[in-house]
Amino acid sequence: MAVVRKGLRGIVAVTGATLIVGMAFLMSAVVGERSRTQLEHEIGRSLSEAAYQMAEKLDADMWARSNQVSVLAKIDAVRDWAVAQKVVDELKAKDHTLAWVGVTDARGTIVASSGGILLGVDASSRPVYREGLKGHFVGDVHDAVMLAKLLPNPSGEPMKFVDVATPLKDDNGTVVGVFATHFSWSWAREVQQTLLKPMRERRGLETFIVSADGTVLLGPEGTLGQPLSVGSVASAKVNGIGWTVETWPDAHRYLTGYAHSPGHASYRGLGWTVLARQPVDAAYATADALQREILLWGGAFACLFSAAAWFAAGWIARPLHRIADAARRLREGEPGVEIPVVGGAAEVEDLSRSLRDLIAALTDSKSALARMEDIAYQDRLTALPNRRFFEQYSEALANRPGTQPFTVMYLDLDGFKPVNDTLGHQAGDAVLRQVGARLASCLRTDDVIARLGGDEFAVIINPVPGKEPPHIDDIAARLITAVNEPIIISGRAVQVGCSIGIASWPDHGGAVLQVLEHADQALYAAKRAGRNRALAYKDLVCETEASLISASS
Repeated sequence: MAVVRKGLRGIVAVTGATLIVGMAFLMSAVVGERSRTQLEHEIGRSLSEAAYQMAEKLDADMWARSNQVSVLAKIDAVRDWAVAQKVVDELKAKDHTLAWVGVTDARGTIVASSGGILLGVDASSRPVYREGLKGHFVGDVHDAVMLAKLLPNPSGEPMKFVDVATPLKDDNGTVVGVFATHFSWSWAREVQQTLLKPMRERRGLETFIVSADGTVLLGPEGTLGQPLSVGSVASAKVNGIGWTVETWPDAHRYLTGYAHSPGHASYRGLGWTVLARQPVDAAYATADALQREILLWGGAFACLFSAAAWFAAGWIARPLHRIADAARRLREGEPGVEIPVVGGAAEVEDLSRSLRDLIAALTDSKSALARMEDIAYQDRLTALPNRRFFEQYSEALANRPGTQPFTVMYLDLDGFKPVNDTLGHQAGDAVLRQVGARLASCLRTDDVIARLGGDEFAVIINPVPGKEPPHIDDIAARLITAVNEPIIISGRAVQVGCSIGIASWPDHGGAVLQVLEHADQALYAAKRAGRNRALAYKDLVCETEASLISASS
């Protein structure tokens, strides 16, 4: 698989973009969390204030209605059954929150009624009458019983009232009747809408009025008359006012502001609790939008700064490319090439000067390196190991304890001299280089090939422990086939052959040089037999012995 090289420009651009995006993520996380916390406190406080204002407004209105009823009960006209009807009709016409107002005599018979509704009916069993006889009475919210079918109900919702009643007394203080009122509970919804009007942009905002026994008196559709058990109701009875984040019966989490009915002046209240709630997701919408905006800007800045980093890295990398190009041309042997002195970053300038000094030092050492190369182990022409290496390696191999028998091949090119004579020594050198490369490509990594000199090569075929012994004939055939392939020199196809002599250690000599000499003998026998073939020393010995036997007989 090809390895993709990463340039300086790409690395700088990607690194810059990664850092900026990472910073944007961190900032969005930190800012988002802090925004949530701040929003939570601000929204929670505003919800608790809204709940408190609503609770206080309800109590103030109930106090006013309670006082209104107390004052009206002291008017002489209300105690005069003849004119009481006119009084209650006028009261009903002037106060739209009054659903019904009436007067009963001491026995509970309704003697005056707004709109004439229930006039003459016995109300002695109704709480509004019984409690009104005892003293001033303010009742909790309840369903309509007697008036449900008699009063108009445009909304179609269940009608609910709040009762306020007080005894009627004559000049001697004797109770002569009850002044009773039913205030429509729709008045509380009007209070709710008025107080929450400034907060109408709050998504998902809802309010509840909960009675002292935990029943919903006012709330969203489907909750009226239902018991409500949430921690904020209990907290309101203890703390009076506050806010919390809690899970409601619908399994959703809400920011909930709460306030307990504080009463007003002489009115002690009915123990109502007002709740104002908003879904957590809606409350945090601003913080989430801020997070998204930070990420969006972070992505935009990442693109912008990546582009800037790309151009900046190009400015830095340009002199480096010049240095690298000069180094490549030097490596390829192009004459007259020098490492350029470049400007730009101080480090790049120092690098170019240091490389120039290094190249100069290496150039001055060229003659010394050439002398060292003469005694090295590599053949300078073919880059294969040379004779010295081959002899030292083979002797060390033969003297190493536990060495398994190995095979030595002696190779000589057929038809090489005409190439030198007709095309010149440079062409001959080119042929030798290509032949050396071909021979090496036919061998295994455990085998060794060396150029002994001229057009002669030697090969050691090493057996590998645990593997099947190599087929010497197959290897020799591959070597001959490879050498026989045409070689293109200056546009001309040149073809040479290869003769091979084969001997084995230690069967054909205890010393490797002796084995090599026997392989050489087999090589010349192969040439005499027609060239371009391989002959083993053992076959040569067998033929000699067979000739001697034939001559003696």
